[in-house]
Amino acid sequence: MKKTIRIGTRNSPLALWQANEVKTKLEKLGFETELKPITSTGDIVLDKPLYEMGITGIFTKTLDVAMIQGEVDIAVHSMKDVPTLLPKGIVQTAVLKRASVDDILVTKEPFNPKEICTIATGSLRRKAQWLHRYPHHHVVGLRGNVNTRLQSLSDNDWQGAIFAKAGLERIDLLPKNHEKLTWMVPAPAQGAMVVVAMENDPFCLQATSLLNDGKAEMCTTVEREFLRELEGGCTAPIGAFAKISKDQIHFKGALLSLDGSQKLAVEETAEIYELEGFGKKCAQHILTNGGKELMAAIKKDLEK
Repeated sequence: MKKTIRIGTRNSPLALWQANEVKTKLEKLGFETELKPITSTGDIVLDKPLYEMGITGIFTKTLDVAMIQGEVDIAVHSMKDVPTLLPKGIVQTAVLKRASVDDILVTKEPFNPKEICTIATGSLRRKAQWLHRYPHHHVVGLRGNVNTRLQSLSDNDWQGAIFAKAGLERIDLLPKNHEKLTWMVPAPAQGAMVVVAMENDPFCLQATSLLNDGKAEMCTTVEREFLRELEGGCTAPIGAFAKISKDQIHFKGALLSLDGSQKLAVEETAEIYELEGFGKKCAQHILTNGGKELMAAIKKDLEK
């Protein structure tokens, strides 16, 4: 069987870059492809924080529907945007080699954290971790694609805004005036791109599986398992990062209150052969040490 693989993607500059990266890799392997850009709800509604919109997978849902309806064959996502439970009939087929997992602070002028500052981010995780470290700062919302967010920083009197380094690097927009936030625990699967397809499409399953990076798949599996066990369908400030070193996998994770005043953290190491259930085990450590109560409080606060 020979067919053209229709690649569904959001039409933001970063999403298109990622889809074109998959397109190029598939074509190098001899497959025919075409891009099918689709606008998601998350790209249209820019005046509300994502957590207020009450939609799980807001950036992926439109593409899920397009796949299920047969309009596209595969979809390419920033993996951190993908819900831990995929819709029925859709499966993960490849995690590409991971880029930087770092969060960075982009500033317009010399940054002095001892002063009262205003920092912008649309992420509950980044906001909570920032306020945990700098409780005297103000954090304001920031939405839109990467280009729009950089422009918002330029147009406002904020001292800085937080971005994922990988996204800025991919579309060649990484400013010189930035600093790496090495103390901030990244989002689960940050820096990773994932390909999904319909489980009843053997041609696309086989083709896209050739793009899979084994180490990236293992690390993101642990991180997303940690996220799934903690959140239980509730958006929360959760960070997770797994790294493979020789025959071991090192993991660190964190759960914070919305205002950053509380932080529960875990660091564990396991052998590669102990990988199954490792993320869940780390999440259970958090849950049994105050995490259940903290998650209940977060859910209550978000429902107000």
